[in-house]
Amino acid sequence: MEFIRYIIDFILHIDKHLLQIVSDYQTWAYLILFVIIFMETGLVVTPFLPGDSLLFAAGAIAAMPGEPLQMLPLVILLIIAAFSGDNTNYFIGRFLGHKVYEKNYRLIKREYLDKTHAFYEKHGGKTLIIARFMPIIRTFAPFVAGVGRMTYLRFISFSIFGNVLWVILFTMGGYFFGNIPVIKNNFTLAILGIIFISLLPMIIAFTQRLFKKTA
Repeated sequence: MEFIRYIIDFILHIDKHLLQIVSDYQTWAYLILFVIIFMETGLVVTPFLPGDSLLFAAGAIAAMPGEPLQMLPLVILLIIAAFSGDNTNYFIGRFLGHKVYEKNYRLIKREYLDKTHAFYEKHGGKTLIIARFMPIIRTFAPFVAGVGRMTYLRFISFSIFGNVLWVILFTMGGYFFGNIPVIKNNFTLAILGIIFISLLPMIIAFTQRLFKKTA
């Protein structure tokens, strides 16, 4: 429970926590950010880690006076982290194959696998791009692509485009808007807004399925 509380507090006050990390670890902060984005993307057991909000907060810190983080190396490093995570997840999925549907792995939620598989059924390879902007689904999308034996060439083309778009949009969003007084003074509300918008497609899809069942 203590760990869950810490994760929630970290996400809701990510600007303060991240600024503290940058202040304490300086250049090593880049590595910490790399590891968080890599784990959120590359390991199916850590979909709870912050992605969108972390990128936004990092961009906002990069825009602060004195530039605690340098924008160009930050963006390049985070794109590499996300792409490396995608690849790791894809090859884990290839290795495990359809065994993940036959066995009940304690650390891999079947519910998330099924949702991501349904997303692939609807959107095809574009899922890798769309999922980049959806928490949880983005963690499982490359994994399910590997399980489903999507060709690596096809996977990598969607993955590169999705990762570049995701990292640039959120970091640049933080860079240009994160220090506007109304957002800076209400950063927690801004983060909650980002989370809500990210989850909105899943909420809409869930609501539609609910109405279909009751109709």
